Amino acid sequence: MSKSKLVVTPVQACSAAPLVRRALTEQHAGELASAFKALSDPVRLRLLSSIASREGQEACVCDLSTGIDLTQPTISHHLKVLREAGLLVSERRASWVYYRVVPEALQRLSEVLLVESGAGVDA
Repeated sequence: MSKSKLVVTPVQACSAAPLVRRALTEQHAGELASAFKALSDPVRLRLLSSIASREGQEACVCDLSTGIDLTQPTISHHLKVLREAGLLVSERRASWVYYRVVPEALQRLSEVLLVESGAGVDA
């Protein structure tokens, strides 16, 4: 039985590429992850789109169930998740709750995606 010798060739050391911008901090990444997680559900994405598509980017909860085959409590739960993620704000007017898009929150998400893709400039 012959024993063959294992030949090990030296590997060059890894050299890190220089940073061209600051990476996300742990806190900022956590905040963004909450918003992206909220948007990862198709129903929530549709609700946000429905609100954003209306005049003033605002809609009454009574108008949001149209075309979405879910119970009102389930829709309310999804709206709560979007609100807690900072993507919507709500206001009670008499018996109804109105939801409005937070444009600055969507802008922040858009900017992060542009910067991470290399298409945006980090100021």
